[in-house]
Amino acid sequence: MPGRPYLQIPGPTLVPERIVRAMSQPVIDHRGPKFAALVEACLEGLKGVFQTARGHIVLYPGSGTGAWEAAIVNTLSPGDRVLAVVNGHFSTGFARTAEAYGIEVDKIEVDYGAGAPAGEIERRLRADGGHQLSAVLVVHNETSTGVTSNVAAVRTAMDRVKHPALLLVDTVSSLASIDFRLDEWGVDVALTGPQKGLMLPPGMAILAISEKALGASDKARCPRAYWDWKPVIERNRRGEYPYTPATVLLFGLEEALKMLNEEGLQNVFARHARLAEACRRAVRALGLEILCRNPAEHSNTLTAVVLPPGFDSDELIRRAYRRLELSLGVGLGAVKGKVFRIGHLGSLNELDLLGGLAGVEMMLKAVGVPVKLGAGLAAAQEFLLTKP
Repeated sequence: MPGRPYLQIPGPTLVPERIVRAMSQPVIDHRGPKFAALVEACLEGLKGVFQTARGHIVLYPGSGTGAWEAAIVNTLSPGDRVLAVVNGHFSTGFARTAEAYGIEVDKIEVDYGAGAPAGEIERRLRADGGHQLSAVLVVHNETSTGVTSNVAAVRTAMDRVKHPALLLVDTVSSLASIDFRLDEWGVDVALTGPQKGLMLPPGMAILAISEKALGASDKARCPRAYWDWKPVIERNRRGEYPYTPATVLLFGLEEALKMLNEEGLQNVFARHARLAEACRRAVRALGLEILCRNPAEHSNTLTAVVLPPGFDSDELIRRAYRRLELSLGVGLGAVKGKVFRIGHLGSLNELDLLGGLAGVEMMLKAVGVPVKLGAGLAAAQEFLLTKP
């Protein structure tokens, strides 16, 4: 079809032309001085995005799933116990990664559509008088449900009971889009990928780690080779890697960090919040429900929309792609076939969002959902005009 495809999934996001051009330059020697300067720029730039002055940045060629594994194997040992909040498809995967390494996972099972319950976390930790729990696992922004958990409240709960557990946080669909503060919130490991708020193609596992987590790695006994962060940190100090790095992606990352700095990180957060609210108003105006029930936990990077009973969200998504080349996020886990997800993150502006919403309205009508064409768009437009 003529025109650009509408990639309205919650990542990978569209890669801006500026970043594409940056990645189009010739590959350089990954042991030379130009590469050393590139690594330094990327590591320093990511500290700003994680909002840390004290944390260490670790970059691997890999994926967000690999970043889960890196967070686990560098801080824990087989037989350790951890407390994991399971409130969606990806938090389930994070917990399963720990279990794969022989770690005992105590789960706080939360219905899809709700965030991490700080009160329950506090109760569980208070009951752990012997400090047998080594870590707390939380997904900041659960991509399968459109729910953002209050990580600051989790840290407050941990501090209130003076529990020494590490705080390991997945920020895959929040970093560089939703406010996240490694130092202020006392996060020990934050992990992400580059294909969402950082506006890059997939292919990197990115972590920010505290001094406490670095110390924990001395005692951790999970088997690790590729994911061992110590040689990466050591070689990065010299602008090198212990293996061949993703050079082209680092070119793109340097450019993405420049773009974020030019806009200003707080302005990036405000833009995402504004576009997300416009999307939610459109959904409500169409008479549809949002999976996230608590407005305080609404995600600013995606909205999970619940279809009325009797309608198949997978069929809606198939039709949207066939007819309009509009890609929407499928329902995952317990909500497969019941919800679809609208991504609104990364390099996105008002017209990008409105174009995607127009396509959503058309396809809802096409599959028989009783919506009034234009109602959602009008609600989004009114909000955007009154909240410039």
